[in-house]
Amino acid sequence: MTGAGDGSLLSTIADWAVSLMESIGAPGAGIAIALENLFPPIPSEVLLPMAGLAASRGSFTLVEAIAWTTAGSVVGAFLLYGLGAWLGADRLRRTADRLPLVRGSDVDRSIAWFDRYGPLAVFLGRMLPIFRSLISIPAGVARMPLWRFGLLTTAGSLIWNTVFVLAGYLLGESWPVVEQYAGPLQFIVLTGIGLAAAWFITVRVRQRILARPRT
Repeated sequence: MTGAGDGSLLSTIADWAVSLMESIGAPGAGIAIALENLFPPIPSEVLLPMAGLAASRGSFTLVEAIAWTTAGSVVGAFLLYGLGAWLGADRLRRTADRLPLVRGSDVDRSIAWFDRYGPLAVFLGRMLPIFRSLISIPAGVARMPLWRFGLLTTAGSLIWNTVFVLAGYLLGESWPVVEQYAGPLQFIVLTGIGLAAAWFITVRVRQRILARPRT
């Protein structure tokens, strides 16, 4: 179905997803997306168009493709939410105090930020590569109400999944075009993460240097 045989990682993931969908139908698409949430390196930008392509070939309906992939997104998100809740603020504070350049108070500030902007972060985060999985962990740490987390996750996932499933449905065998357009978005997100990390490290190192007693 993929028409790809170059042995690339993209082709391998696509072939695996196709095999799963052909074996058990639309639920296979849901399982693939649930795993993508747990392992962010698996790109939803590849799996979702494959579900749309399978729907265009009559393996299951377009509605089933969107419904099952969204269900998979929600299940994966709740598993990561559970991980965040298990970690908890106290455990993260103790861990942060043992790490260089990080403080327990950073955890408190992060939770305070999430209490204020968490709903928007969860909703929009579901439509960003990498963040669409990771945003569930701080939601669990902050113990966002389950009903709110579920509603926002479902809404954000439904938008993201519908766009990419429809793209695969309409493009058919030309679905790899989707990855060409989604790639720059992932690059922007990763670059932003890298710049934020560099800024954080620079500030903390500077604070350490200024705090040293002068002789």
